[in-house]
Amino acid sequence: MAKRDYYDILGVSKGATDDELKKAYRKMAIKYHPDKNPDNPEAEDKFKEAAEAYEVLSNADKRAQYDRFGHDGMRAGAGGQGGGMNMDDIFSQFGDIFGGGGGSPFESFFGGGGGRSRQRKGSNLRIKLKLTLDEIAEGVEKKIKVNRLVNASGVTFKTCPTCGGSGQQKKVVNTMLGQMVSASTCSTCHGSGKIIDQRPPGVDSTGLEMKEEIIPIKIPAGVAEGMQLSMSGKGNMAPGGGVAGDLLIVIEEKEHEELKRDGNNVLYDLYISFTEAALGTSIEVPTIDGKVRIKVDAGTQSGKILRLRGKGIKDLNGYGKGDQLIHLNVWTPKKLTSEEREMLEKLSKSDNMRPNPEKGEKGFFEKVKEFF
Repeated sequence: MAKRDYYDILGVSKGATDDELKKAYRKMAIKYHPDKNPDNPEAEDKFKEAAEAYEVLSNADKRAQYDRFGHDGMRAGAGGQGGGMNMDDIFSQFGDIFGGGGGSPFESFFGGGGGRSRQRKGSNLRIKLKLTLDEIAEGVEKKIKVNRLVNASGVTFKTCPTCGGSGQQKKVVNTMLGQMVSASTCSTCHGSGKIIDQRPPGVDSTGLEMKEEIIPIKIPAGVAEGMQLSMSGKGNMAPGGGVAGDLLIVIEEKEHEELKRDGNNVLYDLYISFTEAALGTSIEVPTIDGKVRIKVDAGTQSGKILRLRGKGIKDLNGYGKGDQLIHLNVWTPKKLTSEEREMLEKLSKSDNMRPNPEKGEKGFFEKVKEFF
């Protein structure tokens, strides 16, 4: 089943402001909150769907990426964004959207929130990944080396005595409307519900240590320079075993020696001699798939563009492949021998050697416009 558009899920336009997004998500979260809809899987799915949409659209970088590439642009292998959010992720990331002093706001709306504890989320990691044009064209699987914070071996935790493991400190306030319960993040465990019980020598008070990890990642075909992919849960861990942050992969394109990219098309400048242009020739040109031989017709003019269909880059959204465009340039020698000069001077007296473009023949800019 195709994923729904994030803007449609929240019921906002593509030009919605941050405040409009927040209000729309607040409305959806209240309507489909699990505590308000117990034993209702459909409501829980809509609750998660709204949280996923808000998670992307409330982040300027992710929103720009989604607007440009759609859902395919938000995925990076099996661990990428796109439906993998669970309840701990949601309550950890978006609890403060309703206010409430930094604690889970749903308790104020639904009378306690069913005892759900709020987990801390670890910090995100950002890395740059350089890809060749060949790798971008077809997609590639990579193994990347990442140094991330993980729970140190030998560290044990116990329930926080201040909040009893809930991660929150509750306060009852008497008002003219009756008693109101407010919640704030526990000042002892900082929301994790746990504190360190024992730790080996050399491990600091967070219970975390830096560890090198090899992470496999599948890069889809058609990614572009500056595009950011996200792998959920592959960032730094949070103290006490909370929700791990995300790994953000920023794409960089390595420059190809001969080919240039233009969207899904590949461009190549081919230089031929005057005699090759006049007599015609067969010549090999590089492509992403290897060298291919093309035919240059006799009488070819400088500036002509040849198209190799399907020799470009796969579209990120699965809409086929681009083409390779070959721009023909007739090379004029800068220096001539006396013999060459004599021969060309004789040729220059021929009427056939004088420029005589055919009526209606398209110029260079018209040809470029036609292709694009």
